[in-house]
Amino acid sequence: MTKTYKIEVDCANCALKMEEAAKSTAGVANATVSFMTQKMKVEFAEGADVDSVMKDVVKACKKVEDDCEIYL
Repeated sequence: MTKTYKIEVDCANCALKMEEAAKSTAGVANATVSFMTQKMKVEFAEGADVDSVMKDVVKACKKVEDDCEIYL
């Protein structure tokens, strides 16, 4: 399953950090973050609990870029 989320991020480098953090989160098969559109597309692993995984993605992204926002 793939879902798209609206985000707020200040620069392209920060978006890249968020993308890498999301990709390394358990339950995420793939993730792309677009600075230009301010969107994050997350492809979830088979059988993953979307809500739980996204909470972990937010935590991971906040560690690398503390002023980012992901609107769930």
